[in-house]
Amino acid sequence: MDLTKSLPARLRPGGRHGLADTEVRDPIGYAVAALGKLAQSDLLDRVGLRKQAEQAVFTVTRTGFQAATSANRAFTRAGSRQKAGVRVPAAAPKGVFDLTPSEDEQMLVDVVGEYAAEVVRPAAAEADEACAAPEPVLKASLDIGLPILGVPESLGGISEERSAVAGTLVAEALSRGDMGLAVAALAPGAVATALGLWGTEAQQQTYLPAFTGDEVPAAALAISEPAVLFDALSPSTTARRTPDGFVLDGLKSAVVRAAEAELFVVGAELEGSPVLFLVESSTPGLSVESDPGMGVRAASMARLRLEGVTLPADAVLGETDGSTYAECVRLSRLAWCALAVGTGQSVLDYVTPYVKERHAFGEPVAHRQSVAFMVADIAIELQAMRLLTYKAAGRAAAGKDFSREVALARRLCAEKGMRIGLDGVQLLGGHGFVKEHPVERWYRDLRAVGVMEGAVLV
Repeated sequence: MDLTKSLPARLRPGGRHGLADTEVRDPIGYAVAALGKLAQSDLLDRVGLRKQAEQAVFTVTRTGFQAATSANRAFTRAGSRQKAGVRVPAAAPKGVFDLTPSEDEQMLVDVVGEYAAEVVRPAAAEADEACAAPEPVLKASLDIGLPILGVPESLGGISEERSAVAGTLVAEALSRGDMGLAVAALAPGAVATALGLWGTEAQQQTYLPAFTGDEVPAAALAISEPAVLFDALSPSTTARRTPDGFVLDGLKSAVVRAAEAELFVVGAELEGSPVLFLVESSTPGLSVESDPGMGVRAASMARLRLEGVTLPADAVLGETDGSTYAECVRLSRLAWCALAVGTGQSVLDYVTPYVKERHAFGEPVAHRQSVAFMVADIAIELQAMRLLTYKAAGRAAAGKDFSREVALARRLCAEKGMRIGLDGVQLLGGHGFVKEHPVERWYRDLRAVGVMEGAVLV
């Protein structure tokens, strides 16, 4: 079947960003073909998406819940434990400093942006209140291929080269709908991408088929811990060697959709170095406690407790010298920068027409210099955040050291993102304080950028 026929008219061959049939076979072209399934979904035309009777969500009370983890899938072991897995090559250098998305990347952004505007944003308010993502929204994210964006093509994914730039663009576009739902939708893809980047042949053949199939499992990246001044590169969760493998003990926080997750990538300290471990939800010793936060509530964040969790020797993901763990943290921070840029753009897009239409003392409030300058500052800082984030993503995709760039981007996005959220509330006055307008939710979400570690990566 020609999936390009299901794309919106402006994305079909010959449209504004059209591609010839022979041009759809590049990395982003595969993504666009997968994303074309969105147009076939009746979700875009469904009225009252948030009121689905069959929606299976849980409402978190103040005391929360405590439950065993999901254990309804048995992963079949396959492949060689020692042999390195498939690795996609670094993106080819362009030779010039150019952060403009390519035509194919722009097509990807257009389709994901349409999904964010017409499916994600209408469901955001109720998802935030329920602390859970609606099933139709998550299903639509699977239909458009989000979990396999960073999976090598030879393993059933759509990536022929490092996809940090594409992942950054997707995260930004999704968060313009809602950051919480974006995190919930991107979490399984973060685990799949980690397997593609660092998994052995056995790990890839064991777990990735589930992510490239029809029934994609919920999965989570567990890095954060509930500690004051938590240092992501020095986790308190510990791993100790045993004759047969490892034993993990500790507590993780802000784990996305933990109650339904079937696979976790857990960070723990092993012999003085931080290491990533693959932990299946059926492993004895795991338990989940609800942990709703101030923002990003639709991601159903919870705490993951590990008490004497026994793992086999091949449960380590990547290297044990801390290099894989450090790269994971940096790619995660890059994803959060992209989420901050997208949410910040939503604030700017919302307040700009508002201050022009809102009248006070006989004229639009936008005529006041203090208001106009505040809106201009949001636009300036937002563009700075975007440029730093794109530069870090470009270096990551090219296989270059991007630690400095991502550190600068995260510092700016954490500081200015919160400021953008605060100014958005201020510009709406009393309306910024009530849930009738989405700016108060965006403000709460943007405050998460400076404290969240893990959950998503590109």
